[in-house]
Amino acid sequence: MRFQHLRFAALLSLLAVSAAAPALAQSGLNPTFDRDPHQAVDQEYTKKMKEYTTDSAYTSPLVDYLPASNTVPTPAKVLGDVAGAPNMLPYAEDTYKYFRMLERSSPRVKVVTIGHSEEGREMIAVAIADKDLLDKQKENDARLAKLADPRLIGMDDAKARALVDASFPVYYITGTIHSPETGAPTALMELAYRLAVDDSPYIKYIRSHMIVLITPVVEVDGRDRQVDLYKWHRAHPDLQYPRLVYWGHYVAHDNNRDAMGMTLNLTNNVLSTYLGWHAQVLHDLHESVPLLYDNTIGDGPYNAWIDPLLADEWQELGWNNTAQMQSFGMPGVFTHGDFDTWSPGYLMFLAGLHNGISRLYETFGNGGADTEKRILSPEDYSRTWYRQNPPPPVLTWSQRDNNNYEQSALLTTLSYFSKNTHHFLENYYRKSKRSIEKPATEGPVAYVLPKNDAEANRQVQLLKTLQLQHVELSQLDEAATVSIPAAKRGDKPTTVNLPAGSYVVRMDQPFSRIADALLDKQFWAPDDPQKHPYDDTGWSFPQLFNVKVVRVTDVAFAKNKMSPLPDPSVATGHVDGTGSLFAVSNTGQTSLLGLVFKLKPEHVSIAEKAFDQDGKHFNPGTLLIHDLPDTDVTAALKTASLDSVRIATMPSVATHTAAAPRIAFMHSWLATQTEGWWRYAFDKAGVPYDYISTQTIGGMSDLRGRYDVIVFAPVGHASSDQILNGTPMYGNATPWEKTDLTPNIGVLDHTTDTRPGMGYDGLKHLREFIEKGGLLITCEDTAQFAIEMGLAPGVSVSRGDARVVGTVLNSTFVTPEHPAAWGYGANLPVMSADGMTFSVSNTIGGRGGRTLMDPYQQRPTGRGLVGDADFPQGRKIIEPEPLPQPKPWEPRPLNEEQLRNNPSVIPEQYRPEVVLRFTETKDLLLSGLLDKGGAIAEHPIVVDAHLGAGNVLLFANNPVYRGETVGSYPLVFNAIMNFDHLQRQPPAPKKDAAKKEAPMEK
Repeated sequence: MRFQHLRFAALLSLLAVSAAAPALAQSGLNPTFDRDPHQAVDQEYTKKMKEYTTDSAYTSPLVDYLPASNTVPTPAKVLGDVAGAPNMLPYAEDTYKYFRMLERSSPRVKVVTIGHSEEGREMIAVAIADKDLLDKQKENDARLAKLADPRLIGMDDAKARALVDASFPVYYITGTIHSPETGAPTALMELAYRLAVDDSPYIKYIRSHMIVLITPVVEVDGRDRQVDLYKWHRAHPDLQYPRLVYWGHYVAHDNNRDAMGMTLNLTNNVLSTYLGWHAQVLHDLHESVPLLYDNTIGDGPYNAWIDPLLADEWQELGWNNTAQMQSFGMPGVFTHGDFDTWSPGYLMFLAGLHNGISRLYETFGNGGADTEKRILSPEDYSRTWYRQNPPPPVLTWSQRDNNNYEQSALLTTLSYFSKNTHHFLENYYRKSKRSIEKPATEGPVAYVLPKNDAEANRQVQLLKTLQLQHVELSQLDEAATVSIPAAKRGDKPTTVNLPAGSYVVRMDQPFSRIADALLDKQFWAPDDPQKHPYDDTGWSFPQLFNVKVVRVTDVAFAKNKMSPLPDPSVATGHVDGTGSLFAVSNTGQTSLLGLVFKLKPEHVSIAEKAFDQDGKHFNPGTLLIHDLPDTDVTAALKTASLDSVRIATMPSVATHTAAAPRIAFMHSWLATQTEGWWRYAFDKAGVPYDYISTQTIGGMSDLRGRYDVIVFAPVGHASSDQILNGTPMYGNATPWEKTDLTPNIGVLDHTTDTRPGMGYDGLKHLREFIEKGGLLITCEDTAQFAIEMGLAPGVSVSRGDARVVGTVLNSTFVTPEHPAAWGYGANLPVMSADGMTFSVSNTIGGRGGRTLMDPYQQRPTGRGLVGDADFPQGRKIIEPEPLPQPKPWEPRPLNEEQLRNNPSVIPEQYRPEVVLRFTETKDLLLSGLLDKGGAIAEHPIVVDAHLGAGNVLLFANNPVYRGETVGSYPLVFNAIMNFDHLQRQPPAPKKDAAKKEAPMEK
């Protein structure tokens, strides 16, 4: 009995100690995250945090309190409530206001401007560390710069070791690149306060061993619009609120796909900050997965150009972070997942291919600050090997819950990183050194763009894109010859002569990996275990820019004499020859149309055929500039990166005056994501336009009187019904207008109600616009809309079972004399999203008559073999009319039987013209994933359909995509520049028919 009594007393004592433990060691059994017991807690703020946390499981000992400070304001000073409070979202400016208050009140905080958005809004970075570290930041940065570029220390590991010992790292966190993902700004406000104020030993260790750098709002234009919408929602709580139609000035969700093309201000600002601070990590915060998905590890296939050390760092940080979060008992935290880490287009990948560590969280957001009941899908709450503690299937979720998860995960990973700074700095150096050593290890030695005047305009654009990636460029001082390995096994090596002046991207430089990833080709195996690629599988920039690039593996090439190239644009803008006319040969430059607008069309003629003059060859579409001062022309040519030749007289071939057409850019209120890339390209090329919507044209009875060209860029997976009818009209109107309540909305366009679509009046006016001689340009879903609405007679969408996911495919010109094709060679690489193609017919509504049995492919049972004809017995043999065998890009020819009294036959001048088609199967794949390519091989992808006196240009590929498809831009610009010369003339009447129709003499 006594023994049992003592054991019971011991159990009571143990329970008492356990109950008191949280007051002594807030992290329970793990002392890593113990608080400072002497630091006061802000009781009022802490009480509010707990009130807004919907379940005690959705917080951690790291963030279930807030330390008090007599001098440093909490986020409530600006927000009026705690971070993550319901019913409240701060504008970017309010967030900045708080960070600058922190800076004024704490020596541990420094705020810098890192750039501005397209609409002029500021972007900031906030550095947090002990004052001693911030004071030494410049000296530390100088050391990190040497680790980032080991050439500065002679690639000497001993010197690097001393630098690593003396240095401290920089961990860069970015938030809210996706505007509807709203929680990061407040989470990062509170995180910054904790890092600056909290005296818990682990936080003191973080700020004494590293700089935490924070950009709280990446997409600042979209953030302010999202806050406007949320305010509208709060003012009208019982109404359906508008969707965020516009995020940034150009694009929405795709702003996180710009890390290759570097087109957006936010991408350039973040990369410049990351590299300018010589950070080791870029950690991007997102919100779309319950409850926290650390996709640092992701899934295969991994990008083929990363350093293996990075893959190890992903595993190390991801699993450690998840394990720490699991130790707090927080449900729904996992890593691995099904996000492949193949494409380098994501913002975080700016670090991964610049010798750092790319990381990304997906937490669970409500798209605002409402506390909501959330019902999850089975794939979200199911248990699997990498998610043993999944989220509950139904939960009440708040923005505070989201903030708890974001901060808890960040604090644990920052703590781990701070305790392993030497390890990560050493890896940073090793990755940089291995990038420089690339030519001597895995290769290649360099990529070379042979000097080629015909490609110079596009070469300059590709080189400038590489410069935005901070890649070093060189130029050959003398001609060189290189041996190129055989393209296929069994073939012999070839020799390539490279002219002096050729552009060289050497691989013995710190950022060789991003250059290698962009300039190489990609291959995604059709049988890869990853069956759902997350984004594009191919992106080879030489192909998409339509320039020749030579991959050099011969190590001797690096010994050739070459010079740095600080400004690629010096290679263009040259004028040769003498004479009063400037001839700019069309070689597929993207800036010809912009030049016409700049110089005014009355001073520009366009040659309709190729010609030779003064020893030079000029392509169809050559611009002939006249009657302008030389200085005006040469300045414009330089700005447009165009070369020219002076000639004395106009060529003898047919010419026409260039058009500077009145362009309308038409968008749908369904989405503005994909068309935004088109607007960006037009703005960059200097092509002016009016911006209208599908709703607008319903009230424009004379579209043709206003415009010559309407560009209807892709909506993005929209059905024809959605484009025509919009979204359901149940309930209330959803306005997109600038008001006192929503001052950031309605900047680009506005409407009282985003729900209506084009409507039948709009469709009628659009049809009349075309019939009266207008040009409508369509692409992907808008091309399908034009076809299904009867605006493209004789064209249908053809969808086979080919598997294409953002793949670069090869195409060939069918009608090289078509103005859209001017300046191109025989082939053109194109980006295909899903393998969409067209079929063409000489009749309305079909391919020109049904053929139930093709005797060239099959035959019934009878005499002979499969290639022989079967003959009925007992009568004279009559040979059948030979059946046509059209190619996949051709319409089926019509015979007399099919032409007789057939109102569906399209007159010859109105039949669709195939401009561009896919190549045959063996040549089709250029980069990415292609399976069952035979289903789309040789099918049309660009078709000019004729309706009345006008044209509908249909694209199955997207020629203007993410700033990457520069090589196919001229297809669009050529067509616009020659919109009034796309019509075909009716065939001359046959002589016999003319005789029959001659009036009888009286």
